[in-house]
Amino acid sequence: MPLGADYDRQTCSLARTLEVVGERWTLLIVRDLFMGVQRFGELAAHLDIPRAVLSTRLSSLEAEGLVERRPYSATREEFHLTQAGRDLWPAVYALTSWGERYRCAGGGARRLWLHAACGTELDAAGDCPVCDVTPAPEDVETRPGPGRDRPLRDDRVSLALREPHRLLTPLSV
Repeated sequence: MPLGADYDRQTCSLARTLEVVGERWTLLIVRDLFMGVQRFGELAAHLDIPRAVLSTRLSSLEAEGLVERRPYSATREEFHLTQAGRDLWPAVYALTSWGERYRCAGGGARRLWLHAACGTELDAAGDCPVCDVTPAPEDVETRPGPGRDRPLRDDRVSLALREPHRLLTPLSV
């Protein structure tokens, strides 16, 4: 019996979530939107994703209500996370933390995540241990950590991500 292409017969909430964000590239697109990458060309260049795939994934995220398009010129649009998209932050953070722990070899975190209000590094659950809050993504600052690998990329987005900045703040590229 061939493997199905979707989870139509599943009633599980996780399976239904995977229908929306489980395709290859989708969570990386969401991650980059959190990081402040908003323009199609910048997403394509930073992710090394085929433009047709990026277009399909963005259209799907838009249809599911996770992303919205906003014009930034007469002929161009930017992509922004909706509230439903922003609500994916705990999952994106958890997967990133898991990857740091189990898929990256030593040397410390590749990226630091700080509560912008006090500068304290978030714990494994995404909470600020000093303020005893779970900051919203726009209240999280990120910067390269001590375990980051030698930079392999020199596209404008990668260069901008080497500087500290708040999530959801457009990158200066």
